[in-house]
Amino acid sequence: MATTDWKTDLRERGYRLTPQRQLVLEAVDHLEHATPDDILTEVRRTASGVNISTVYRTLELLEELGLVSHAHLGHGAPTYHLADRHHHIHMVCRDCTDVIEADLSVAEPFVRQLRASFGFDTDMKHFAIFGRCAKCSADRADDGPGPEPRP
Repeated sequence: MATTDWKTDLRERGYRLTPQRQLVLEAVDHLEHATPDDILTEVRRTASGVNISTVYRTLELLEELGLVSHAHLGHGAPTYHLADRHHHIHMVCRDCTDVIEADLSVAEPFVRQLRASFGFDTDMKHFAIFGRCAKCSADRADDGPGPEPRP
């Protein structure tokens, strides 16, 4: 579990930690990068009556309150993770779809260049880079040029 005291965080903002909110937070914590459908599946292991609209409403509220963050890691639904974890960049392999996390410090030269060249302050919390992981790159080198990566 995360170190965040969700009950206190919610109460300080005028909300209660309802059973549904707790289940969604626990699912996000357990699954890490999870889509709303993944979260629903996890929540339904405990509470079969929860529906997808409850998950979406809860995620929206929890994001507004700064307890969860989302990222777009491809063409599908956004994925959610706890916001109190360190911010990171998502590197998504186009071949195997694995997601690798990197500390924001690796992108600092890029962020500085964007600021210097364009006056643009970058929100890296939602940043995903697409490419090929080390394993898929090695497999591809061993096999020769294979099929094109997924879009």
